Amino acid sequence: MFKIKELDSEILKAIGTEFVSDLVKISSKDDPSKFCIMPKKFADHYLERIKNMEIFEDDIWIVTFPKCGTTWTQEMAWMINNNLDYETALNVKLNARFPFLEFNGIHSGFDFDSFEQCKNMPRPRHIKSHLPLFLLPDQLWSVNPKIIYVIRNPKDTAVSWYHHHRYMLEYKGTKNDLIKAFASDLAFNSPMNGHVLDFWNIRNQSNVLFLFFEDMKRNLNQEVKKMMKFLDKNYSQDQINKLCQHLSFESIKSNKMVNKDDEIKEMMDSVGRTFKQDEFSFIRQGKVGAYENELSADEIKMLNKYAEDSTLKDAGFEYKFI
Repeated sequence: MFKIKELDSEILKAIGTEFVSDLVKISSKDDPSKFCIMPKKFADHYLERIKNMEIFEDDIWIVTFPKCGTTWTQEMAWMINNNLDYETALNVKLNARFPFLEFNGIHSGFDFDSFEQCKNMPRPRHIKSHLPLFLLPDQLWSVNPKIIYVIRNPKDTAVSWYHHHRYMLEYKGTKNDLIKAFASDLAFNSPMNGHVLDFWNIRNQSNVLFLFFEDMKRNLNQEVKKMMKFLDKNYSQDQINKLCQHLSFESIKSNKMVNKDDEIKEMMDSVGRTFKQDEFSFIRQGKVGAYENELSADEIKMLNKYAEDSTLKDAGFEYKFI
């Protein structure tokens, strides 16, 4: 079903990190154009388990390429699907309410199994994943639970992915090396274009909601209503206004149940590092167009070319940049 190939040592030298140093290319044997760059640990211990996972019709899945507004969307979906339960949302960490399926296929040093955590959640289960469509459970496409997909423009995504690599994954390389790897589909979790294209092609299925991060930033109220309709929920405008305040960037960033500072500290403690909160926050800026202050002209040109890939145009897809 899959072909697994180790990456060239020179590539790994440029993009490997303290936490993710054994990257492999996982390809579909049926369609070699479908591939994903993942840790060997994931391929060895999680790939088949996830493919064969039992799915339930009342599951709620959030699937995104990393750094595309995942955490924000998780909180929105959980609140809407749980009758705006602020008491639980403000006292139970999002990772417990909406766990990350393949987490332990990426990170070491934690005494739990993220696959088992998701598998054994009380129903209705809320599950997050960054996996591309071809690596997700087969039953997703026969049982048809609700799947919410969120995408963000690759320039802001690449910058956010760089900061994530640097502070959370102990990346020691240059920003330019990581941007080049990203634009060449060689960075961890790549390719972004392949990820979005597969979900874009199923966006009209009744169990799929396709969202843009930029639309959420532009008009959160509108996107909340869109998700409410998708999840078969109905709230008053006053309730929606209160939820939008709860989901505002300032609120999310300061909410310890959502912003993952404690988890980051635990991860860094596991490798003897000291977490300096003034240097990094999991929820960083949450802006559209922040890349303009961080990327060189050459890097922007490189990512513009990536965003204008002909396969995306042929499918009628365009990233949003405002």
